[in-house]
Amino acid sequence: MSYWSTTPPRRAHILVIDDNVEELQLLLGVLREAGHRISLAFNALEGYRRATALQPDLILLDVRMGATDGFATCRLLKADRATTRIPVIFVTSSSSVQERLTGLREGAVDYILKPFEPAEVLARVAVHLALSSSRQQAQACIAQAESAVENAKRERGTDTQGADHTDRVLAQAVERLVRADLANVPTLPELAARVGTHEKRLSRVFREQTGHTVFEFAREARLAEAQRLLAESALSVEEVALAVGFSSAANFSTAFRERFGRTPTAFRQAPAASTSPPSVPSA
Repeated sequence: MSYWSTTPPRRAHILVIDDNVEELQLLLGVLREAGHRISLAFNALEGYRRATALQPDLILLDVRMGATDGFATCRLLKADRATTRIPVIFVTSSSSVQERLTGLREGAVDYILKPFEPAEVLARVAVHLALSSSRQQAQACIAQAESAVENAKRERGTDTQGADHTDRVLAQAVERLVRADLANVPTLPELAARVGTHEKRLSRVFREQTGHTVFEFAREARLAEAQRLLAESALSVEEVALAVGFSSAANFSTAFRERFGRTPTAFRQAPAASTSPPSVPSA
């Protein structure tokens, strides 16, 4: 039986990231029969590194892969300009709605449940390949060329640039996680786990890339968002405090006054409140 009719006419390069070789066999056979070119990675971080180097057209990503899960890989992929355009489809044996929602929030475009039907896999792959615009394909070609240049530099012994790039992506992923929910910023160990590294490395990398600790960055981001809300919204001071993660309006007022030299109420009443843009550190 041929599945070719369910796929687009062009052959795609698909990166499959999964640590279960046995479960991969059927999937790989179906994709190859459809004419797709396949690359493999057997753990989350290897998958991220291969994606940056190979620039595939689409990624099929397992959720559960030992110490570092697929969500961490997806966060890194979406924080990296070189890979953010690549569609990611999660492949998982879990039917948990919460897990599927988590994957979609992290940037995945779809889910395929194990055990899967070959025709369904090819149909979903075809849909998301077809949705890739010509602009995205052009960006992929540029990214491939840049990746080839970087690989050549590394082969000549300039590995530091590759390490710097990975560190920047890591810091940007953490920045996105912090900004995503300022009222509930994850702890440092939680942030480290969610970007696939350990607490000590995350602290070092984030400080090197931003000049701030994660705590300092989160505090600045909260106060900058509070400044914006006070200037642009009708929320009360108490509501603003809760929206950006302060436990009480009193604590918020103290922190705001220390940072900006006046209380939230005084800031809101001042004519310049609507024209003073907040300053937030960035990775």
